[in-house]
Amino acid sequence: MTEQMTGAQALVRALEQVGVDTVFGIPGGQILPAYDPLFDSAKVRHVLVRHEQGAGHAAEGYAQATGKVGVCMATSGPGATNLVTPIADAYMDSVPMVAITGQVSSGVIGTDAFQEADICGITLPITKHSFLVTDSDDIPRTIAEAFYIAASGRPGPVLVDISKDALQAETGFHWPPTMRLPGYRPALHSHGKQIREAARLMAEAKRPVLYVGGGVHRAGASAELLQLAELTGIPVVTTLMARGTFPDSHRLHVGMPGMHGSVSAVGAMQKSDLLIGLGVRFDDRVTGQLSSFAPYAKVIHVDIDPAEISKNRRADVPIVGDCKKIIEDLIHTIDRKGDYAEWRELLNGLKKTYPLGYEEFSDDSLAPQYVLERLSSLVGPDALYVAGVGQHQMWASQFIGYENPGTFINSGGLGTMGFAVPAAMGAKMGRPDATVWAIDGDGCFQMTNQELATCTLEGVPIKVAVINNGNLGMVRQWQKLFYDQRYSNTDLKTAQRIPDFVKLAEAYGCVGLRCDLREDVDATITKAMEINDLPVVVDFVVHQDAMVWPMVAAGTSNDDIKIARDMAPRWDGDGHD
Repeated sequence: MTEQMTGAQALVRALEQVGVDTVFGIPGGQILPAYDPLFDSAKVRHVLVRHEQGAGHAAEGYAQATGKVGVCMATSGPGATNLVTPIADAYMDSVPMVAITGQVSSGVIGTDAFQEADICGITLPITKHSFLVTDSDDIPRTIAEAFYIAASGRPGPVLVDISKDALQAETGFHWPPTMRLPGYRPALHSHGKQIREAARLMAEAKRPVLYVGGGVHRAGASAELLQLAELTGIPVVTTLMARGTFPDSHRLHVGMPGMHGSVSAVGAMQKSDLLIGLGVRFDDRVTGQLSSFAPYAKVIHVDIDPAEISKNRRADVPIVGDCKKIIEDLIHTIDRKGDYAEWRELLNGLKKTYPLGYEEFSDDSLAPQYVLERLSSLVGPDALYVAGVGQHQMWASQFIGYENPGTFINSGGLGTMGFAVPAAMGAKMGRPDATVWAIDGDGCFQMTNQELATCTLEGVPIKVAVINNGNLGMVRQWQKLFYDQRYSNTDLKTAQRIPDFVKLAEAYGCVGLRCDLREDVDATITKAMEINDLPVVVDFVVHQDAMVWPMVAAGTSNDDIKIARDMAPRWDGDGHD
């Protein structure tokens, strides 16, 4: 049965039909027609954010915490362009998101009308697909297609730009519409020959590694990964985007690889004779200098996106398909296991010789790593930890123990400062019963902390740990190591209480706490955990020169990993100690 309504009403009805319960956004002139029927919706909650970038990151956090498609909404021109950063972030990290924007009326598109921007053109390289809708009859079908594209295959962001006259015009609504997506056929299953060849290489290898990326979590394949690892006895490394996908405490977990990964994980990949890449991109932060990465390893590469296969490292066995289904096929195909006891013993030796550690300071100032160790211990592995970008992100990946998939949410590929607070807000709204901690730096926090107002007014009691070293810490670290300690424009003056984060939190209606002594850390975290009716901001004042180790300098070989300045693990690069 077809109902008559406006395009705006059809938009809201379509959102209800695809199961949307939360939309993050800000109204404006061209999207305003959609806000009128949204006001009457009993199914869709609109969250009025303080900046469109916050809307996009909140939609990302919601999507990553729930597995559903996150939704954000903005008006044309600057409203739409403020969504560009979170759209790019979602694209890099394969986050399912639909961004809905208003556009000027179709008759003036292309005339540089007031607040006009070609947002479809602007976001073309950073979306899975984008739609410009100028006919109200197309709105229900477009919404159905957008949500299907965002969630299927390799997840990602989809943009739906709707002209104001299409929102205002009368149309007929019926559901479900017939989707028209010729050529869009995500591959789920692989050829049996490739599975058998992969199983053969795994059995023959002497030093294999399961190299696990965010694609395994996106596929919901954590249980299957655990089964595969325990069946084969192959050691596992988990990338930044896969932290928690395989339990940190498991005997086969070697650590996180990459620029700031553990020596054992980086060494495992460099010494490996077979990398089984599952849902990974072989990106530069993991491989370091690509020509010297894992020089003796054959590669099995599993990914749902055929564009990723052999993009950076040639795959000996390319397998395009859903990680969950591929891992299940491998489990059913493997008929003999290799003998990896000696290999595991070598890697365990690396873990013991080069454990993660950090410097304590003679002036008794607080080590940020200690803060995160205690947060991990007191809060536990069932919480959601949402990190910004920089040193605090790396420390959160190193010193918090992750046992469950999806419990570490961060901006990986794009490295977006300001991600943590709005993403934590979205995660908490998606999972209101979960404890959600945003791990932020004082630089990141000052980019998007206005969303604390949203949290207070909407009743979203997130907890924020600001790792406050008074600087843009990761940039300062690079200046210290590579620019002769010339600290150009990295001092944020937060050590002078500009701003005072406790007072700022209170101004936003939050609870503000401060901790700068080691002996007060536990009590401060405990106090924050006891407050569950308001957002809490904890200003952890830490030493300005705390460093992130280990480190592989950009563009250098993973063999040159440093555990402290001018100190490196001792192996000779030929795959042997």
